Amino acid sequence: MGAAESVSENSIHEFSVKDPKGRDVNLTTYKGKVLLVVNVASKCGFTNSNYTQLTELYSRYKDKGLEILAFPCNQFLKQEPGNSLEAEQFACTRYKAEYPIFGKIRVNGPNTAPVYKFLKANKSGFLGSRIKWNFTKFLVDKEGKVLKRYGPTTSPLSIENDIKRALGEA
Repeated sequence: MGAAESVSENSIHEFSVKDPKGRDVNLTTYKGKVLLVVNVASKCGFTNSNYTQLTELYSRYKDKGLEILAFPCNQFLKQEPGNSLEAEQFACTRYKAEYPIFGKIRVNGPNTAPVYKFLKANKSGFLGSRIKWNFTKFLVDKEGKVLKRYGPTTSPLSIENDIKRALGEA
């Protein structure tokens, strides 16, 4: 079960995902940007610290080329129970998220979103390729290649130096 799946795509930019209203979003939109991709949940013990710090990082680096891509996921103790629009409203209202909150996805199992198959195939974690919990983070370079993977307990602010390096600031 922990084996990485075979993925033919070479870049995250080759994928399309859904926005909260179910419309397609082509990730080529983010070419040339450093991406922090995160599976989020509104009712997790990590919610407050992660959303607060993600918003802080985004406000600090959005004009320097950082984009945060948040994917609501209800696979871990059903901690994202609402629909995609409710997840987006929660993040944008309570945590002032200005970065995109996409449609709800699955990050593990047979119905894993293709973009997450790609991320996991390129950087496995402590439990192999499987996502362990909410707020697992992937840092992706400007060309769409996965640089690093961070576990749920890694705070967004603790990876600031990696983000700066990816942006070419360090």
